[in-house]
Amino acid sequence: MAKVTGIGGVFFKSRGDRAALAAWYQQHLGMSLEDFGGAVLRWPDDTANDGGLTVWSLAEPDSQWFSPSDAPFMINYRVDDLEALLANLRQAEVTIVSGPETHENGSFAWILDPDGNKLELWQPTAWDPERRAG
Repeated sequence: MAKVTGIGGVFFKSRGDRAALAAWYQQHLGMSLEDFGGAVLRWPDDTANDGGLTVWSLAEPDSQWFSPSDAPFMINYRVDDLEALLANLRQAEVTIVSGPETHENGSFAWILDPDGNKLELWQPTAWDPERRAG
């Protein structure tokens, strides 16, 4: 049977100035923009020891997981140094919703972009059932 083998892209509408929002992602999350205005993220650029993976999951209709955003999605961005990125985001007065938290598969934090979309930042590590949230 034919099947999905990965995430080929993430696409969403800007609520205002698309170019300004793309520039925010470039400035604050280090996403290099291509000529078409978007970014291309390549697995070889990711140095995490988890073997490289992308999680796909559905939330219940009444889930508060994406709150305080009212968007019906949340994007998880893999990052290479969560603590340093959070320090830069705090300095730039980016809204940090919560985190960092450590779980079995890495460290997480949640922020809002200028459009109010909640983003999950993830510094992955190889799965370790002994590592718990904290």
